[in-house]
Amino acid sequence: MYDSPAKSPMKAAGGKNDGMSQSEHLRHLQMLLDVSRQVAALDTLDAVLDTLITVAVKETRAERGTLFLHDSSTGELYSRVAQGIRTHEIRILDNAGIAGAVFHSGEGEIVHKAYEDERFNADVDKETGFVTQSILCAPVKNAKGDIIGVAQVLNKAEGEFSDLDMAVLEGMTTQCAITLQSMQLVERMESTRKREIEFLNVVSDMTSELELTRLLQRVMSEATRMLDAERSTLFINDEKTNELFSHVGEGLDSVEIRLPNHLGIAGAVFVSGDTVNIPYAYADLRFNPGFDKQTGFFTRSILCVPVVNKAGKVIGVTQALNKRGGPFSDEDESRLKAFTAQIAIGLENAKLFGDIQAMKNYNESMLQSMSNGVVTFDEDREAKTCNAAGARIMRTLAKDVIGQKAADVFGEANAWLLEKIERVEESREGDTSVDAELAFGDEKVSANVNVLPLTSGDGKPLGTLIMMEDISNEKRVKSTLSRYMDPGLADQMLAGGNQEEILGGKDTVATVLFSDVRGFTTITESLGAQGTVALLNDYFELMVDCISEQGGMLDKFIGDAIMAAFGIPVPHEDDEDRGLRAGINMISRLWEWNVERKKRGDMEVDMGLGLNTGSIVAGNIGSKKRMDYTMIGDGVNLAARLESACKQYNARILLSEYTVAKLKGVYRLRDIDKVVVKGKTQPVGVFECLDYHNDQSFPNLMDALGNFNEGVKRYRHQEWDKAVSYFEEALKANDSDKLANTYIERCALMKENPPGDDWDGVWIMTSK
Repeated sequence: MYDSPAKSPMKAAGGKNDGMSQSEHLRHLQMLLDVSRQVAALDTLDAVLDTLITVAVKETRAERGTLFLHDSSTGELYSRVAQGIRTHEIRILDNAGIAGAVFHSGEGEIVHKAYEDERFNADVDKETGFVTQSILCAPVKNAKGDIIGVAQVLNKAEGEFSDLDMAVLEGMTTQCAITLQSMQLVERMESTRKREIEFLNVVSDMTSELELTRLLQRVMSEATRMLDAERSTLFINDEKTNELFSHVGEGLDSVEIRLPNHLGIAGAVFVSGDTVNIPYAYADLRFNPGFDKQTGFFTRSILCVPVVNKAGKVIGVTQALNKRGGPFSDEDESRLKAFTAQIAIGLENAKLFGDIQAMKNYNESMLQSMSNGVVTFDEDREAKTCNAAGARIMRTLAKDVIGQKAADVFGEANAWLLEKIERVEESREGDTSVDAELAFGDEKVSANVNVLPLTSGDGKPLGTLIMMEDISNEKRVKSTLSRYMDPGLADQMLAGGNQEEILGGKDTVATVLFSDVRGFTTITESLGAQGTVALLNDYFELMVDCISEQGGMLDKFIGDAIMAAFGIPVPHEDDEDRGLRAGINMISRLWEWNVERKKRGDMEVDMGLGLNTGSIVAGNIGSKKRMDYTMIGDGVNLAARLESACKQYNARILLSEYTVAKLKGVYRLRDIDKVVVKGKTQPVGVFECLDYHNDQSFPNLMDALGNFNEGVKRYRHQEWDKAVSYFEEALKANDSDKLANTYIERCALMKENPPGDDWDGVWIMTSK
């Protein structure tokens, strides 16, 4: 080890007993003066580093050298190497190797045999092909004595590095330390200035974007780049559904993702309004590893900040994942906060624009989809809108109506309607004509006609709206048919379709829901006939509303049971989610109803339901005198079996694997069994949905859910003791989880009577 005597450039250059002759001493001072002048004339830190190390190598007669400066923000030593027209930055931890040891000790070192020093990293030589023999390494100190870096030269050309070489190297670095620090400061300021200008340009550009999907994509892309993260997501709160949503992907591949605004890390940040910086995601109980399992992505670190508008309201969260090179820093947190604060206004504008555009599209779509004809006129009685139904009733085209005066649209044959328009304009009160006659060309139409005034929000007149309801024979027939059969079927029949095909039915895929009241026999015995009918009427009204809200079709009531389907007669892209949401709402509404019943002293009602997605035959089955639109097939039967199995598994909502596979939303599901239902030979995966629960009805749900699912995995691998330990952990989270107890008993039974190596984890149901 070399104990540096250098306290000043002069002494470092060779004072008393330094081994230099007078001429060498003067030459050395001249060299330091020349280096100082060269460095002072340079404009960039890269040039200073290159000049200093070039002179150091020459003066110490070494083969090569490197000058490392310290980056206090990352705890690293860094230098730069020119590679063609580009500059490559080298970074090492400030405690690694010979350079790290010198940086921390503050004392220079001479290593004559590099490969014999355990601190030397030989991998660098393997990568570069250079063979390091000896090392001279000195700390770079400023005028205050603070260590700001390390200078290192390799392989003395002749002989060995000496104390004189150390003095020369320290003298050079000390002489130029002030310049080095100044250049570092200038470079940081310039980098900060460029970053701020870039930041302002990006924010300015983004706040002008009004299309929400594109804005979300740009924000996520910029946040990922800015923080050097692997992935970023910006979630916006949907106040109508209490969900956080975002868009992943671009163009046709864009997918909207939604999650409850109180769950997970994002939900915690949204609810609290506090930033969360998690260096190790899997060590945080709020993190849900289920998303990693679904996507194959491994989450290491998370930075999540709230997006707050100018009124101080949290409108969303921005989440960055996996900082490259380590956890997210305080600077990352500050930058992301500033970024989200600046773009909050743009987000609100884009969301507002999106809402307005959606409302406009909705209104136009609603107008065009209406079976009633609608024509609007401005204050000058010029037609502004005309929907398809209106054009059809008037025996013309919508484009030929718009821009025409009311007198030209309706003509002399409908003078009575023009008079009504005039009266409504004067009185600002609506007028209705029932079963009126309209004449268009040689044809006459029977219609109910409403003339309504159009008024702005501040009460100013905008014009007039004419609504025409066609009550022709076809519509009267449809109205009659709809009283005793499904309106969708009546539409199909009146559209001129093949009635024999409709009567015989057709194969389709749908999600079938079966529900049943628990203990209904006891209820009927307690309430009697009239009380039972009254209870069922109230119960069915609640349940049917839940089904209708999700676009489902009620098939029939079977005693206290309900049979419904999602996907017929009109399919949707998310029929499985609609069916599950309907089931969740049915349980939730039932519990709310039970609170009212309990207050009145009435008996509480419980229920179970099964959901299955599969092929069914749907159609109008019956005779020509009495028809019933219904469903049959294995898909229907399995839903009924799952409803019945709720009793065996102490569950309220059971889903088949076929329904779970097509779900687009995120739900709290647990894999409870693989069963062979009665009458079948192939096993079916059965899942339980727990989303209707709250903290009171199912405490510590996520802990119990994770332990239960892991227990089922161990159970299917015949690891009975491990499975029991997980089920016991689930019971610790919620001691009223009967299904966990059931599996503990199963494991004990299986342990006593091993099923054999060929057992596939299937449980055979012996009852319906």
